[in-house]
Amino acid sequence: QVQLVESGGGLVQAGDSLRLSCLVSALQFSSSAMGWFRQASGKKREFEAASSGKNEATDYADTVKDRFIISRDNAKNTVYLQMNSLKPEDTATYYCAAADDEYDSRFEQWYEYWGQGTQVTVSS
Repeated sequence: QVQLVESGGGLVQAGDSLRLSCLVSALQFSSSAMGWFRQASGKKREFEAASSGKNEATDYADTVKDRFIISRDNAKNTVYLQMNSLKPEDTATYYCAAADDEYDSRFEQWYEYWGQGTQVTVSS
């Protein structure tokens, strides 16, 4: 059974950095596309970043591309989201997702497996 477990969320101040981790089990991790999404209270879940399983190419939403970095450690079956220069509008529950495909996507329907989410709160 594929499992994704996020960690690293918390309460920080604007301008701070935070690194989220997502440990993946029971999946061909190195060849799987991974994505990070977030959902703010009362809003739809949105794409933030993705990493291809083919060549580890990355993709970012415009709102975070100069501040967030997605990376992966295939030896540890873990994907990370380094978040810098955090803003109050980054406050949300962050989810990692995995696809049974090496190609990544910005569409959440592309990903078959999801973590339970980790809360990030940025105070002003």
